Order: sequence, then C-alpha cells, then structure tokens
Amino acid sequence: MKAYRFAVGWLAGIAPTMALANSAYNMREGVTDISQQVYDLHMTIFLICCVIGVVVFAAMFWAIIHHRKSKGVTPAQFHESTKVEILWTAIPFVILIAMAVPATKTLIAMEDASKADITIKITGSQWKWHYEYMGEGVDYYSVIATPQDQIADKAEKGEHYLLEVDKPLVIPTGKKVRFLMTSDDVIHSWWVPDFAVKKDANPGFINEAWTRVNEEGTYRGQCAELCGKDHGFMPVVVEAVSPESFDTWLSDKKAEKQQAAAASAALLDQTLSKEELMTEGEKVYMAYCAACHQPTGMGLPGVFPALKGSKVVLGPINDHIDVILHGRPGTAMQSFAKQLSIKQIAGVVTFKRNSWGNDTGDVVQPSQVQARLDADKEAGQ
Repeated sequence: MKAYRFAVGWLAGIAPTMALANSAYNMREGVTDISQQVYDLHMTIFLICCVIGVVVFAAMFWAIIHHRKSKGVTPAQFHESTKVEILWTAIPFVILIAMAVPATKTLIAMEDASKADITIKITGSQWKWHYEYMGEGVDYYSVIATPQDQIADKAEKGEHYLLEVDKPLVIPTGKKVRFLMTSDDVIHSWWVPDFAVKKDANPGFINEAWTRVNEEGTYRGQCAELCGKDHGFMPVVVEAVSPESFDTWLSDKKAEKQQAAAASAALLDQTLSKEELMTEGEKVYMAYCAACHQPTGMGLPGVFPALKGSKVVLGPINDHIDVILHGRPGTAMQSFAKQLSIKQIAGVVTFKRNSWGNDTGDVVQPSQVQARLDADKEAGQ
C-alpha cells in the first residue's frame, strides 16, 4: 500500500495539484489507522486508473498517428482472434484482483468493531445527537451552538460556522471506541471525515462502527443524510483527549449528574421569580425552539406553527407542559422530557406564555413540571 508514494512523486510532474495529499482536490488522510488505510487505498486505485489511462490513450494516439489512412497503412484484422480475446479478458481480470485484495482487507477492518474498550450509543433525532456511554451512566444531548444571529446573517460568521455544538462527544486517544448508531425519527448519518467513519442511523435498527484516534484534538463532521428542513444544523464535534483526561472527564460528568439530580430535588420546594424563569426560558428557547418556531415566535407558515397567539400556549398550563414533555407524534415536535431539566422546562413554558404579546402572566414552577412527570410514571408512560 505504501508503494503509491513513489508513484505520487512521479505523477507530480504531470498533475502536481493531484499529488498534494492534503489539498482541496484530494481526500484527507485523517487521524486514525483506518482513515490512513482508506486514503492509501484511494491513492492506489487512483494511480492504477491513471496508469491505465496513460497506457490506453498513448496506444490510441500512437495508432492514430502512425496508422492513419493518409500513410496508406492497411489496418490489421483482429476479428475472432482468440489471443486478443484472452488478453482483453485476462488483463482486466488481473487488474480487478489487484484492486479487490487491498479493498477487501480495508473493508473487513472497517467493519470489525469487536474487542472495543468503550461502547457509545449514538441516537440521531431532528436535529441533534444523543450520546450514551454504555455501562457508565453518562448520557447527554449535543446541539448546534452557532448563534442565531450568524444563521440569520445579522452577525459575522464564526470560524466554525454550523460546525460547533454545546456539548461535544469526548473519547480517549489510543482506545478502540465502538459506536452503536440508531435514530428516534428519520434516517440520519453520523459522519466524521478525519475518522473515516460515516454510518447511517436508522430508526428501529442498530448499526455499528468504530474508531481509534491517534492524535488529541477536536474533529468536526455533520449529519450526511438529508434528514429534514434543518439538516444543515446537525453538526458532529468530537474531542479526543488522553486516557487520563478522559477518565477525569467521565468522573466529572457522573458527579454533575448527581448534582443535577440533587438540584432538581431542591427546586421542588422553591418558588422561582418570573424574571429568573424568563431568563432561563429565553436561553432554552433560542437553543432548542427558535430554529423551527423562529426567534419571533411566528413559526414558518405551513411548516411549523406560530407560538404567538397559539391555542396550546394560551391554553391550560398542564397541556402546554405535556406538549414539551411528550412532543407531537407524527410531527417534528419531539419529546424534551429527557433533554431538559424541570427548571428549563418551567422556564421555557413561562417564557412562551409571556412573550410576543401572549402576556398571560402565568409563572410555571419546576414543581408543576415534576408533578406532570410523576403523573406520567403513574400512568405507565
């Protein structure tokens, strides 16, 4: 596989831009052994095709020049020639075998997710990723973090425009990480070019992939399947850190989860001010709701309903909370019961009921949200 490097140097004299491994005209080599194998395979096949092209066109132009009609050359007859038929069958067969052997080895290696050090379940949903570290009790959602002002062309685009999230996936370097891919709704595709990993996340199915990252760093990708209106707002960000840093991060996440549970329990006995809930609710709304319902609350006619003057928003509080908790089956409105804390849900419900001229004056407390969750448990939902 490494032999292509000599050929690349030779080819550089003919097509210098194609010989640049990390140019905009070529694949990236990536940061994993598999990505390097894929790159090497790509270059090997590419160079074989180049050699075939050079040989075929050289023979063709030589024949055109030296056997043209004006020179009075009598064309040779190869009709029903057994030798020629054997040659033009055997040569392509040998070439295909030469291509198939390294390709098969690479594909087998890509699909071998056995003996993993860590298993992470990745669930796609419109339009975010949910990461669950199997057996560790750690899970969270990863949502696009690009400010709405940049998306709406009201601010200058950042360096990683549409490729930044609030919570990246964190994995250790030098460890085999197995990914289990699935989806809550439509077909998504988790793609990180530097890992040479692109795997569909299908609802009702589990697909496997794996990686072993050699270099620490931040690696970016996105959903590579047309999964809906906001398909372009579903980035993937992976932070590869040292095994020691990963262990520390994992311990911190477990502690955060315990602290969050304790904080939620403490909120049940508190009465939060309207100002605090409105501030919290606005942050949640802009992060989770504004992409569909718009920052103005006007929605997108015929696609996403307006919240200004909405019957749900202006209706009974419990019904409004239930929509946030359970979503709307058959629509893009998802369940946020596992994504948001009871304080966040109380805040966003309060914000919606007191924004854009709704002005209900309602203040929803975390205890009311917890009451709805408890009712769901009793009902077996």
